[in-house]
Amino acid sequence: MTVLVAPQQGRSWVGELVAYREFLFNLVKRDLKVRYRNSVLGFIWSLLNPLLMMTVFSVVFSVLRAGAEEIYPIFILVALLPWNYTASSVVGAVNAIVNNAHLIKRVYFPREILPAALVFSNLINLVLALPVLFLLKLVLGSPFSSYALLLPLVLVLQTIFLLGAAFFLASVNVYFRDTEVIVDVFILAWFFLSPVVYNMEQLAPDFAQMLYWLNPMASLLSTYRLILYNNAPPDPLFLLRTAVTCLLTFTIGYFVFRRLAPNFGEEV
Repeated sequence: MTVLVAPQQGRSWVGELVAYREFLFNLVKRDLKVRYRNSVLGFIWSLLNPLLMMTVFSVVFSVLRAGAEEIYPIFILVALLPWNYTASSVVGAVNAIVNNAHLIKRVYFPREILPAALVFSNLINLVLALPVLFLLKLVLGSPFSSYALLLPLVLVLQTIFLLGAAFFLASVNVYFRDTEVIVDVFILAWFFLSPVVYNMEQLAPDFAQMLYWLNPMASLLSTYRLILYNNAPPDPLFLLRTAVTCLLTFTIGYFVFRRLAPNFGEEV
């Protein structure tokens, strides 16, 4: 692992993150190893979990849903995979600083590496699970289109959004330990306020518009579904608004993190 040293004078925060990239890589690798330690199926669980959830949702909501979808398992999985990425990152980020108090008190490194490593490890899980979605699309006869090439862009936007959320939650939880309890309750409500098991078009227009403005995941999941299920292009203005929201979330989260980070060692 990289030898950690005191920060160099005059080095920007971007320069520090680049300098500690090997440390970030090792933390991501550690998180992935810990996640599947003592598990018989190991990484396979990251593939089976969304498939099992997809099966349950398909059976239940194919009966209860108001609208009809041609290939409901794909309809679900296209949104479920990125939702799992969000839920795992948000829930895990809450304790990213607190659970690494031993590192923070002993050595110097850019503190933002801790929540970032957790987000990136979940991103790797998502990327490794995407071939299952693509294979299922082929098996069930769901066509691909050139709009699927926008997938990397949407992944980047979601990652920017989650980094901002992770920075904010990880830093706030250092000072307010009730944050973890609040997030556990919030994540369930957030799931039902995001279009995972339903389509935004099924909602009342005013309510759908409000969700788009207040819930970044509504916009992101709708974009995933457009390019991978509906084979349609997202509206450029809609995509621009989504990008601005993700960047704004990142900016606010990182600003709060940088303001609170100097006292982490004393608080944890």
